Amino acid sequence: MQMKFELATTKDLPRIVEIYNQAVLTRKSTADLVPLTIEQRKTWFAGHQNNMQRPLWVIKKTDLIIGWLSLSDFYGRPAYQRTAEVSLYLDQTYQGQGIGKQALRFLADQLSFCQVEIVLAFVFSHNQASQRLFQEFGYKKWGHFPEIASLDQQLRDLDILGKNYHLSV
Repeated sequence: MQMKFELATTKDLPRIVEIYNQAVLTRKSTADLVPLTIEQRKTWFAGHQNNMQRPLWVIKKTDLIIGWLSLSDFYGRPAYQRTAEVSLYLDQTYQGQGIGKQALRFLADQLSFCQVEIVLAFVFSHNQASQRLFQEFGYKKWGHFPEIASLDQQLRDLDILGKNYHLSV
């Protein structure tokens, strides 16, 4: 299944939030505990608009948005500018179909334009599908935070998976 990746526009925000909120309910991909509103995501979205170093792309099948991919600042200090956190969310209907792989290939091709060399993925240990996806693309476990999150009274571990694209060329 061939996908298109496009920079997100304001009209895409409701669908981006809808896909994100699917993930909130699974307790596998985010530490948010309740679905977010479009209003709550406007500031976050604005931080990606016209920001070619920290873009937000929608993933489209034909004209339907089926997921999104973004780069965000890591730790918010100038010395970390070449490092970014990746977020990848897919509509539940389209998970397990190789779209995540296409998204990470696309991301790798965009990193030089974004002036990013190091990418971090924050992935819950119990999210085995995401763990496998990133590991397949050469991401290694750079950090492990045991029982850092409480999701429905269950303590969950968080892993930081990282890849230095500068060294892997």
